[in-house]
Amino acid sequence: MQRTAQVTRNTNETKIRVAINLDGTGKQSLKTGVPFLDHMLDQIARHGLIDLDIEADGDLHIDAHHTVEDVGITLGQAFAIAIGDKKGIRRYGHAYVPLDEALSRVVIDFSGRPGLEYHVDFKRSMIGSFDVDLTHEFFQGFVNHALVSLHIDNLRGENAHHQCETIFKAFGRALRMAAELDQRALGTIPSTKGSL
Repeated sequence: MQRTAQVTRNTNETKIRVAINLDGTGKQSLKTGVPFLDHMLDQIARHGLIDLDIEADGDLHIDAHHTVEDVGITLGQAFAIAIGDKKGIRRYGHAYVPLDEALSRVVIDFSGRPGLEYHVDFKRSMIGSFDVDLTHEFFQGFVNHALVSLHIDNLRGENAHHQCETIFKAFGRALRMAAELDQRALGTIPSTKGSL
């Protein structure tokens, strides 16, 4: 069973193409035009062992908002397709990831219901030219279209780059755990309802 997807999303603000393989090795090709976003997407691929191929052409002459949000939306759409009917997946995933003084926890549920709890107090508003507010927009877009419940907590941190990187690394790890096939439950929907 191949758990892959390719999604193209074109609007007046952005043109996004995403290809993913949930059972990959962490290979990535990332060209969003937003270098820090590429760096964070690389964390998802490497720590989630998800192959990611993402290209974005957005209205960066305005700012990075539409590009970052729409990459999150399109990645969420690709996940929803690749995960399929969710038979045999673990469904829940969680991870704690440190980076020097920073520590973040991410918990995810492939519930079929969108919900985001986001608790991050960044110590500064910009990481280079990247507005930290866009981190929330990325995850909100992902949650709304992947139809997952996602809890993100930065538990501590003084360096905004470290704070953000621990979030994306933990997100990759949690995704890997939740999307993984459970050999003891293959063919079974992980819900008493019988569907997710």
